[in-house]
Amino acid sequence: MSEVKVRPMADADLDAVLAIAASIEAAPHWPPSAYEAALDTVAIPLRIALVAEISSVVIGFTIASLVSPQAELETIAISQPFQRCKAGSALLSALLRELVSRDVNEITLEVRSSNLPAQTFYSAHSFVTFSRRKGYYPDTGEDAVIMRALLPLSRK
Repeated sequence: MSEVKVRPMADADLDAVLAIAASIEAAPHWPPSAYEAALDTVAIPLRIALVAEISSVVIGFTIASLVSPQAELETIAISQPFQRCKAGSALLSALLRELVSRDVNEITLEVRSSNLPAQTFYSAHSFVTFSRRKGYYPDTGEDAVIMRALLPLSRK
């Protein structure tokens, strides 16, 4: 497989990002305006939006909101043919490096309690479970597992 490259998301990526999100049942199915808002550089909260690509084809994306010194991982998704090929790790690692460069020291996320593969993935990237939200997901009443990772201080 070719090398995964991670870069900031651009307006031109939105169709590919929407298609990836729509193709993955567990991904949030936000309206296009939510993804457009993630690209707004003056919005509050500020968001970091990145895409992963192979041979100039977008295969995944992530969005995190920033309220420094904390961040929340809002979504991360990899196109199904590229799952379990380290593309998600490349994308999450790039996001964490970007957060450290912005003096973020903690990132949190929520994941469905039934999504054990995602929880395992996050655990492999230093996230730990620290809380639960009972009945958080309105479509199923399923609990959300809240995970967080502490990030090293920037060496600016």
